[in-house]
Amino acid sequence: MSGPQRERVLINVGCGPRNSSSLPAYFDSWRQLRVDLDPAVEPDILADLTDLSPIPDGSVDAVWASHCIEHLYEHQVSLALSEFRRVLNDDGFVCVLVPDLQAVAQYVAEDQLHDPLYQSPAGPITPHDIFFGYGVAIANGRTAMAHRCGFTPSSLRRSFQQQPFGELVVRRRLAVFELAAVARVTPAQDDAERAALMAALEL
Repeated sequence: MSGPQRERVLINVGCGPRNSSSLPAYFDSWRQLRVDLDPAVEPDILADLTDLSPIPDGSVDAVWASHCIEHLYEHQVSLALSEFRRVLNDDGFVCVLVPDLQAVAQYVAEDQLHDPLYQSPAGPITPHDIFFGYGVAIANGRTAMAHRCGFTPSSLRRSFQQQPFGELVVRRRLAVFELAAVARVTPAQDDAERAALMAALEL
C-alpha cells in the first residue's frame, strides 16, 4: 500500500494583494506560498524576484510569475529566472506570463497608443498600459507598477535559454496580448504529457 501523496508546493511570485490573482484550477490542491516585495500585500514570504534566498534549493514544485518580470530592469531578468530555476525540484516547472509587445506594436504604429484594447478586471487596457505599466495604478501612487523591460516571443525564449531548463514552450495569448512561457526542469516524456500540462495551466 502506498503512503499519502506528497503535498505539492507552488510559489506565486509578485503575488500582489490576497485574492487579486486567479490561479488555474490545476493548483487548487497545492500549497501556495505568496511571495512579494511589498509588505502591504501581506505575503507569506517577503522577497524580491531576483533574490528568493528565503526559499531553499529544489524545494518547490512550481513557480507562477504572472505579469511581474516586466517590472524588472532587463539585466535583472536573468537573476529572477535563475532564482526560479534554483528553487525548483527535478520535476518542477515555472510559468511566466508577460505582455506581448510585438502583438501590441501594430496599434502603436497605427497611432492608437491610448485606445482601449480590452477590458480587464481593473478597467480598460491600452497599448500605453501594456508598454509602460497600468497608468491608473501608477497615477494612484503605485509607481512599482511601471514596466522597466519588455518581451517578444524570441526575446522571452532567449532569456530562458540562458538558464539550465530541460524544456521550454512559449505560446501567444492574443486575446489578452500576452506571452506565456512554461519551462520544465526535466523535459516531458512525450507530446501528450506536454499538451496535458499546457491544458491544465489553461494556456
